[in-house]
Amino acid sequence: MKKSVGVRILLFLLISGVVGLFTFIGSIATLLFGVQKFYMPFLITVALVFLFFVFNGFFPLLKGQVLRRTVYGCIIIAILAIAVHEVISAYDRSIPTIGNGDVDLFEYQPFAEDTKAVKLDEPAIFKMEGELPIMDGATALYPIYAAFAQATYPEKGYDVYASEVMSNTTQVAYDSLISGEVDIIFAAAPSKAQINRAKNRGVELELTPIGIEAFVFFVNSKNEVSDLTLDQIKDIYAGNITNWKEVGGSNDSIRAFQRPADSGSQTALENLMGDTPIMEAPSEDIVNLMGGIIEETAAYKNYKNAIGYTFRFFSNEMVQNNAIRHLAIDGVVPTVETIKSGEYPITSEFYVVTAGSQNPNIEPFIEWILSEQGQFIIEETGYVSINPSEN
Repeated sequence: MKKSVGVRILLFLLISGVVGLFTFIGSIATLLFGVQKFYMPFLITVALVFLFFVFNGFFPLLKGQVLRRTVYGCIIIAILAIAVHEVISAYDRSIPTIGNGDVDLFEYQPFAEDTKAVKLDEPAIFKMEGELPIMDGATALYPIYAAFAQATYPEKGYDVYASEVMSNTTQVAYDSLISGEVDIIFAAAPSKAQINRAKNRGVELELTPIGIEAFVFFVNSKNEVSDLTLDQIKDIYAGNITNWKEVGGSNDSIRAFQRPADSGSQTALENLMGDTPIMEAPSEDIVNLMGGIIEETAAYKNYKNAIGYTFRFFSNEMVQNNAIRHLAIDGVVPTVETIKSGEYPITSEFYVVTAGSQNPNIEPFIEWILSEQGQFIIEETGYVSINPSEN
């Protein structure tokens, strides 16, 4: 006996509700695992197709061979879609990422056996006594201040991420300094947001320049482009130049990657761009189970059509990725020599930054950093002294 139209509609609505519930749960799961870009719309599509066939069971639209072919076709399309997505994802994951995770900072740990941190040939003229200032800073500058600690701090173990001499990235270091958790940090100049956070906390950031470094742009080593002008760099990051053929390369779109807000390199890009707005960056959904879903600028990935940026020493000495190549800017390659001479057009000072700590060791420590011994460590590490003519 055939069910009435009303009963069939009711059953279809009940099944739709159950399917909708499971689709919602599945969508939440895709968010938690960070695969929502593909699998969320995939699940919704599968649910809708499934409901179509349920509806067709109650109110036949397709019958016989047509129905069977439609079912088989949908299954094949779903399997192919998953297979293609997973192959592309596997390829994407295989592409190296230039980020802090590529660097083993323990290689520069002070007092560690076979440390890469520079050692003085003579005892330091300043030695820490009493309460040790707690230091933090940028990943790229850890080799410098680890060597400072090795020269002036008491010999003992200093954990890279939790000690008096640690490195937790520029963003975290500024936050810790502003909150009073650390006494001194080594970093690039603060971003506008970091300056505002300090003002809101009633904290005055005091910046003392201690060295100079080049801000560099790099591409895949197979990219035909080896030289860009400063104006071309700005046009790329403003979104005015979008294809490599516009700057002498192949006919391929430009993936202009950026770094997270408040990182040292992102602040350097913002300073370079000045009043020119920076275009929206390629991004990745990053899942943080404690804080929910956040949108964060993607770390530079070495796609053949990508361009990224960092600081010269970090790229040359700490990452040492032969699959990327630094670009010459206005015909000048970034080297220690071109930084010292002023030929390379994009350089910036890096700083020791304090925020009112009462630790009595800080002032003499900064004076020592600016001394011949401190500046020697900066030069020997591979950076440029704040007074290169005197070294």
